[in-house]
Amino acid sequence: MPSTQAMLNPFLVQDAVRRALEEDLGRAGDITSHATIPPGRTARAVIAAREPGVIAGLALAREAFRQIDPSIGFSPLVEDGARVEAGATVARIEGEARGVLSAERVALNFLGRLSGIATLTAAFVAEVAHTGAAVVDTRKTTPTLRAFEKYAVRCGGGMNHRFGLDDAILIKDNHIAVAGGIAPALQAAKRAAGHMVRIEIEVDNLDQLAEVLAEGADVVLLDNMDPATLAKAVAMVGGRMRTEASGGINLKTARAVAESGVDMLSVGALTHSARVFDLGLDIAIG
Repeated sequence: MPSTQAMLNPFLVQDAVRRALEEDLGRAGDITSHATIPPGRTARAVIAAREPGVIAGLALAREAFRQIDPSIGFSPLVEDGARVEAGATVARIEGEARGVLSAERVALNFLGRLSGIATLTAAFVAEVAHTGAAVVDTRKTTPTLRAFEKYAVRCGGGMNHRFGLDDAILIKDNHIAVAGGIAPALQAAKRAAGHMVRIEIEVDNLDQLAEVLAEGADVVLLDNMDPATLAKAVAMVGGRMRTEASGGINLKTARAVAESGVDMLSVGALTHSARVFDLGLDIAIG
């Protein structure tokens, strides 16, 4: 089931759909539908799942039809975060046929992309459910679609890492190198951070972790460590800060990583490698 925090800003939805429709309609609009379908012809259609998975993105699909023609009816039969089987009807659509067909591809593109992310996230969540570790995303998202892709992660049962460079301090290896070491980087971050801003720092080995523990942080990112080393790191931390495992985690390795005792697994693949979920619009002329 989706997180209770899985919400989308409707203004972001409207803007993203408008830009997608502008791209698709181009300079002259849907010349195929206007050439082949008489004005006033109505159509009924369903969006159907071609495979099992988790649905996300219904608001964007609905908005595509609304912006093309506000009189088109869009009735979802499931909610975002719902698991569906192959052949399930996800939504029903009815209205002027030209508009239905003009909105079809944009609606399916958003719905397929986000449902693919939700479906992959749900698979990761299932792999680690017995451990209590959270599955979180990264900033490895499609440019301009981050808010929607992170929403899809929540629909799949995952959690969000930071949304951008401005909402948390994450000190990575390059920051440490330029700042002159772990202690100087953390000290500078603490001086700069507001009282609502958390500080996370990346380490590659247990010696670096010891430096972090001496200085203090809110979260430590344990990068590219094997499960045995992760378990040692968790023991060293002893609950003094949150622990996040990162670096090439996949469905084959997620269970062992989570069983090390870390609090979170950050998985870039949730958004950068999710396969598009297979959905289709099946239409019947009314």
